[in-house]
Amino acid sequence: MTELIVVVGAAVLSDGRLLAARRSAPVELAGRWELPGGKVEPGESPERALVRELREELGVEAELVGRVPGEYALRSPHVLRVWTVRLLPGSPEPLALQDHDELRWLTADELWHVDWLDQDVPAVAEVARVVWGVTYSGAPPPNPRSLNAGRAVG
Repeated sequence: MTELIVVVGAAVLSDGRLLAARRSAPVELAGRWELPGGKVEPGESPERALVRELREELGVEAELVGRVPGEYALRSPHVLRVWTVRLLPGSPEPLALQDHDELRWLTADELWHVDWLDQDVPAVAEVARVVWGVTYSGAPPPNPRSLNAGRAVG
């Protein structure tokens, strides 16, 4: 049996908004949006990995608030686990430093105005339920494109 590889995602929250990051690479994912994060390294806890990834990708200092229920299948053997996160006092504003070319703060009403990676959609819907109490009967509103691209795991 193949061992799962955990990818951590951050639902970075500030002033009632969620941070979305637009992929710049690889080419098949460029232009689509995701929750920032990345792979857990060997010997690293998911929590430490997420703090490290946010520092590397966005240049921020953050702390995890709570785990978002669920585990979301990515390309096998990868799974996505998501935490709500807040920026620490004195942390700089997030910047698109690695793997992203744009960041956007979204309110609950704007959440589906970006083209989320397919595998992030259920995680984003769960974040909306946990954070704002917004639930969707059936699937959330569709992404603007209906590509079947996977989430980057690098």
